[in-house]
Amino acid sequence: MDKRTSKDDYYLSIADSVLNRSTCLRRKYGAIIVKADEILSTGYNGAPRGRENCCDLGFCTREHLNIPSGERYELCRSVHAEQNAIISCSRRDMLGSTLYLVGRDAKTGELISAESCSLCRRFILNAGIEKVVSRGKENGIDVIFVSDWIKSDDSLPDIKKL
Repeated sequence: MDKRTSKDDYYLSIADSVLNRSTCLRRKYGAIIVKADEILSTGYNGAPRGRENCCDLGFCTREHLNIPSGERYELCRSVHAEQNAIISCSRRDMLGSTLYLVGRDAKTGELISAESCSLCRRFILNAGIEKVVSRGKENGIDVIFVSDWIKSDDSLPDIKKL
């Protein structure tokens, strides 16, 4: 008898499929929000509706300026996958849900660490999402409980360094 795919792998595979709609030239992310075994919404990273996508323009401003990953998001045209999934859903429906997130390098297709940025963490906190499950290394799964983000508040400055 074949081994049945776990639910986490199943939903991560769907998020991995969603990322193929991404229009980013650097990183492709796919996100889905699931509650009680029902997919509530999906999201991928790309320019806001009505604006040209980087893949259509043929360039990435952040890449052109050699901005490292995780910095200067205000120069990015894209709305993040988590944000797109969240804005397509009501908070009432998301309370206690799980967000599944997968990321790939746009050029190589290799899996990359799919960690939510600090702004997306705030969206996830306010949405009432309970946990984030992401694909780590090939077939590895990382589970983050959103309550841990509350305990280790990354928006507070390190007083010792000030």
